[in-house]
Amino acid sequence: MAETDDRSELAARLLLGPSGSRAAGAGEFAESLRERKKRLTRQLISDIATAMFFEHGFDAVRVADVAEASGVSEKTVYNYFPTKESLLFDREPEMVAVVRRALGPDAPEGSPVEAFVAELSAYIGAMTHRWDELPDEVSPAEALEGFRDLIETTPSLRAAESDMMDRVAQVAAEELAARAGVDPLDPEPQIAASAICALWPVMHRAMRDHADLADTPSQAHAAIIDEVRRAARLIDVGLWSFGLEVQGTPSTKQFKQAADAASEARKQVIEAVRAAKVAWRDFAEQSRAMHEQLHERGHGHPWNGGDGPWARGGPGGPGRARGPSGPGTRGDDFDADSLRAAREEMRKAKRDLAAAKREAQKAVRQAKSRAKAKGASKRSADSTPEDKR
Repeated sequence: MAETDDRSELAARLLLGPSGSRAAGAGEFAESLRERKKRLTRQLISDIATAMFFEHGFDAVRVADVAEASGVSEKTVYNYFPTKESLLFDREPEMVAVVRRALGPDAPEGSPVEAFVAELSAYIGAMTHRWDELPDEVSPAEALEGFRDLIETTPSLRAAESDMMDRVAQVAAEELAARAGVDPLDPEPQIAASAICALWPVMHRAMRDHADLADTPSQAHAAIIDEVRRAARLIDVGLWSFGLEVQGTPSTKQFKQAADAASEARKQVIEAVRAAKVAWRDFAEQSRAMHEQLHERGHGHPWNGGDGPWARGGPGGPGRARGPSGPGTRGDDFDADSLRAAREEMRKAKRDLAAAKREAQKAVRQAKSRAKAKGASKRSADSTPEDKR
């Protein structure tokens, strides 16, 4: 019973992954010599136990057999693994670490679903590159299918896997609730955690489907993460309103940015109105001055079709005054160019005013839309079934 064949050991290493990098996105970490020894011993025991379970079946292998094959005492095995089932499901600590990094208060700003997918992507990348290192006689797909079959045909392993996922999902609910400022037992963090953690089985199923189809590790990674992202998009849409609660800090920043934009747009409107008033006042003063000059000289009003030199078709032509300087020359103090300039300033002020109004309306619409979504999410969280009826 203590012996295992090379094929089973290779399959175990394939499934368990390299020590220290099995957690998705775990990265590099500093550890003491004692910690490293404990980690390696723990992985050795798990590798050997998994290989023995593959070859002989879970129920046929005793913990004492695993201890003997690993060169340690049975007590040492139980020091690392509280149950026989945990010898196979030894990744729970790493899964909890993934959840805390992706979903907890210290997680990156943005969608918790996207952060979780990023962690899974790092894990998939590490696993698919290990497949390329395996000898030809070991098929990644066969090893993954064998691991799944072992669980499905062993009732105690199915129960242990379900319990493990429940514990991990509860940690996810607690982390999401901490970010949103709600009770972990509320229905929103509970269902959100269950949905997000369901991406793990989606990932494992995609790994089994694509393990032998891709030519390179990068192709396998792309195919697997594509299926994970498809499922994640559906979850992200369904959790959108609760996601606003979880992303409290960035959402607050977005509201502040919208408010700042609206304030800036209002300032532009006020400035444009002031400029328009100044342009109109200048235009009115110049028109009045021109009117007075023409009357002092006995000419008709420039727009009344009179017979003075400013009249259309008069001796000086449109827009020309026949003053002391002679026919067809500009008047002493005022001419049509000033009038055109005033009109152009007025038109420019109106254009600026219209543009500023559009910017202000756009900013206000965006702020209202975000506020409406925020309010709907809050009402949904606070309402009771009686309230809804």
